[in-house]
Amino acid sequence: MPQPPILPVLDWQAIFTAGQAFDDWLKRGTNPENQKTMKSLRAGQALEPHVKALLKGLARPVQVVAIAEDWCGDVVRHVPVLEALANAATNLQVRYLCREDRPDVFARFLTNGGEAIPQFIFLNDQFTECGHWGPMPALCRELIARGKACGEVGKAREQVAAIYQADASRRMVVEELLHLIGIASSTAP
Repeated sequence: MPQPPILPVLDWQAIFTAGQAFDDWLKRGTNPENQKTMKSLRAGQALEPHVKALLKGLARPVQVVAIAEDWCGDVVRHVPVLEALANAATNLQVRYLCREDRPDVFARFLTNGGEAIPQFIFLNDQFTECGHWGPMPALCRELIARGKACGEVGKAREQVAAIYQADASRRMVVEELLHLIGIASSTAP
């Protein structure tokens, strides 16, 4: 039986280092209105006291490589949440890449075979990949997958829009990102 192809090992530290900080990444963008919206959402993203305490108490540094483009609606919704978490934590750093910067990296994080963004890759203090998130909360990804399966993607997108509206505080995203931050900062299994 033939062996499956082996993906090359990525140098996550070099990839992270080559990424841009949020403000520099925004300057590179093409949609000034979305850039303004993301800055506003980042500034207005409320974090509950227990979330702030958890972020301040991270046992180890966590790095996140975020693949994102400012023209995408899900990027506009979710990047400000990640940025608010990073701003509340001394041990959480984020660097941004555009898809064309590293197509070899982006190709590893397709969603049901599609090129969906954002994609957030969580790395521990040794730059070991510990998990990834994107392009939307798990419940929404499942709805889109079910919509594709039954040929009703439009209805699934309507349901996702209703979920986004009902979760204006982005609590689902905060919880899912915190879970991955917790894994990447773990000191024991």
